[in-house]
Amino acid sequence: MTHRLLGADGRPYASRSPGTLGGHRRLRIYGRLDCPSARRWLDRGYYARHRVFFADAATARAAGYRPCRVCRPDGR
Repeated sequence: MTHRLLGADGRPYASRSPGTLGGHRRLRIYGRLDCPSARRWLDRGYYARHRVFFADAATARAAGYRPCRVCRPDGR
């Protein structure tokens, strides 16, 4: 199975392993896949069409995304 992730250049690529972080394309935010804030938005149906995935936090930051303030995937 292949997964679609975003690279540091912001372009999608196929990966054999799933992403470890999810993000919102319009808001340019990334966070953990189990983030309570993202889960609420997904449950409401607002988030899924703008969702992107990253291999790691460094790639998300390089693509211009900032960490979520709720789940703080960068450990800060």
